[in-house]
Amino acid sequence: MRAKMKVVILAAGYGTRLLRDLQNQEKFAQLISIPKPLLPIGGLPLISYWVEALKARNDVSDLTVITNDLYLKKFKDWAQKYPYITVLTDGTSCNEDRLGAVFCLQLAIEQLKADDHVMVIGGDTLFFEDFHLNEVVTKFEMITNTSGNANLVLTYPCKDEETNKYGILEIDENQRVIALREKPSPKETASRQACPCFYMLSKYTLPLVQEFLDEKKNYPIDEKDAPGHFLSWLIKRRPVYIHPVSGRFDVGNLEAYVKCNNYFLNKESMCGYLQ
Repeated sequence: MRAKMKVVILAAGYGTRLLRDLQNQEKFAQLISIPKPLLPIGGLPLISYWVEALKARNDVSDLTVITNDLYLKKFKDWAQKYPYITVLTDGTSCNEDRLGAVFCLQLAIEQLKADDHVMVIGGDTLFFEDFHLNEVVTKFEMITNTSGNANLVLTYPCKDEETNKYGILEIDENQRVIALREKPSPKETASRQACPCFYMLSKYTLPLVQEFLDEKKNYPIDEKDAPGHFLSWLIKRRPVYIHPVSGRFDVGNLEAYVKCNNYFLNKESMCGYLQ
């Protein structure tokens, strides 16, 4: 029987890049007030693909979505279909006051009184169809059986010209992460392995989230906001391994949203997707 785990979906961002695009395109005006994780993708809110896949599992003990005050009601209305989901807010109402994804993760850990492993999912991301939760969890179990405080992240290949858009992982021969370079130029690293926001964190790693926040409390928000900042800090303190996938759908801007939505609209069936 698999060990229980908790799931935290990070959904407290304000989607400023996408919002700017939408405000300049009257055709998509109906999407302006919708947070990215709730955007319709192939007729289903983006985040619902994750929830539908996760509810089929018997090893998920809690599923928490953390958002902000601006979008809290929208997420609570959406979650009425899923009574087992806890919706939390970070208490902010605008991008200028945001507290960051790592703070939100810690808030969820405290609210959940998390004593299990935690799966962390970026609420605005979907993966290509070679991604399967079961494979990721199986690999995580394998590495934690060897080292109880080990953690697992995803990685996918990016093009040379895309390295300066992502956190890039450098990996040793055992698939252990040895460095994360934040948005490097192609000349600054030989790696082309981008790291999306999907982490499997050991329960023994969880106390380090607060330790990171304490250490960075006087830093500007841009230096501690993204979960990649925590990951870069973590790899010097705990083992972190990779699980490769072929790619992801990102809805960071309007062009990417349209591409993602069209892909799913043209799919006859997504049965078993993400599972």
